[in-house]
Amino acid sequence: MLLPFFNEYETEAGCDEAGRGCLAGPVFAAAVILPKDFVHPFLNDSKQLTENQRCELRPIIERAAISYAVVSLSPVEIDQLNILWASVEGMHRAIAKLNTKPTSLLIDGNRFRPYPDIPHHCMVKGDERFLSIAAASVLAKTYRDEHMELLAKNYPQYGWERNKGYPTLEHRAAIGQHGPTGEHRRSFRLLPV
Repeated sequence: MLLPFFNEYETEAGCDEAGRGCLAGPVFAAAVILPKDFVHPFLNDSKQLTENQRCELRPIIERAAISYAVVSLSPVEIDQLNILWASVEGMHRAIAKLNTKPTSLLIDGNRFRPYPDIPHHCMVKGDERFLSIAAASVLAKTYRDEHMELLAKNYPQYGWERNKGYPTLEHRAAIGQHGPTGEHRRSFRLLPV
């Protein structure tokens, strides 16, 4: 059972990202403030849910949230910042877009740069522990998957509608045959050595 909050007296925004390990496409980040009494029977880390469950949860989270925001950083920005700091920058941008200012941030993972005037808590496996981080995980993942499915129409040979840009054998074989696109992250090792 995921926890509804870390500190019940704070307005907490859960923050997470999707697409860090991909070879292509943006990284997406989300920030979500949920009501303290929000519950859902299968809300969990997006990686532990089926695609159908994530798609079912997304409108439920969006309707229930006090505030939420989802942003993306392009492959060019990822190459400039590196994927870790691009993910953190994405979380910062998502926090800045929230309609309600949080008083505390719950960050999935163990690395973060302080956001101005809001204390943060890094939570290893936070998307498996806190509802707000799990909700951010679901939003980031569903928005990114949707984006990759759209990109796949322009680059059908890479199978992004199936692999979403992750380094599958199919994706790497397509890079080897067709070369990288403008959507590929040039700072990543696209082909095995």
